[in-house]
Amino acid sequence: MTNHNHDHDHAHDERRTMTIQWVKTVILIGLGLYFVYNIISGNLANYINERFAWLSYVAAALFLLLGIYNLIHILTAHGGAHEHDHAHDHYDHEHATLTFPVLAIVAIPLVLGTLIPSRPLGAEAIGGTLSTTAVTGANVATFTVSPEQRNILDWLRTFNSIGDYRELNGQPANVIGFVYSEPAFDPETFMAARFTVSCCVADASAIGLPVRWPGSLDLPQGEWVRVQGTMQVGEFRGDQLPILQATRVEVVDQPAQPYLYP
Repeated sequence: MTNHNHDHDHAHDERRTMTIQWVKTVILIGLGLYFVYNIISGNLANYINERFAWLSYVAAALFLLLGIYNLIHILTAHGGAHEHDHAHDHYDHEHATLTFPVLAIVAIPLVLGTLIPSRPLGAEAIGGTLSTTAVTGANVATFTVSPEQRNILDWLRTFNSIGDYRELNGQPANVIGFVYSEPAFDPETFMAARFTVSCCVADASAIGLPVRWPGSLDLPQGEWVRVQGTMQVGEFRGDQLPILQATRVEVVDQPAQPYLYP
């Protein structure tokens, strides 16, 4: 009777360990395929700075290799059924620390990434914390490209680099950003905004360029637009700042790279 119970418990433990190893394998391969999908689809830009994209390539390769290795290990370790009980005992002991709660925690990123559509941060993520001047890490290219080639980040760096904003009066501008507006804004004013990402979306910061445009109230919050016009110092939020006096505002598709990188 004792031997029967022992055999029963052994078989139960073996099935449990086998199930855990299969779940682990599925999670590893699933994570690898998830990284591959984001790389191929271009969704990777919604999560990290493009400078660190290589880390995702490494992660995809490692997850897939570990998953395939684990699959081969399962098939070879259990291929002989009960002819290798000693090997089974060693295999069970080796992986005893893995439990379903642990696997569930590891699987959370995969589940969330699969269920929640990938999209970049937009106007709804700003929450009133949008910078018009506090931009650090000036880039030499900012001051060598023509004004028409500057993006929103380049313009804010330019603001920080000069002593008198009036030096920018009349300079042409051509920027792409999403519409951000607040009730306190002048009816003919909105901000062309972008998010900057140093490493990943966890450190994202919203920046914006004030825009003067008669049709501001007709622009939906969060809509991506291209704004063309000239710079002119004026009052915004109680301060004297360069304001883009728009001569043309057109709705455009979201850029392939929605974030700007300091």
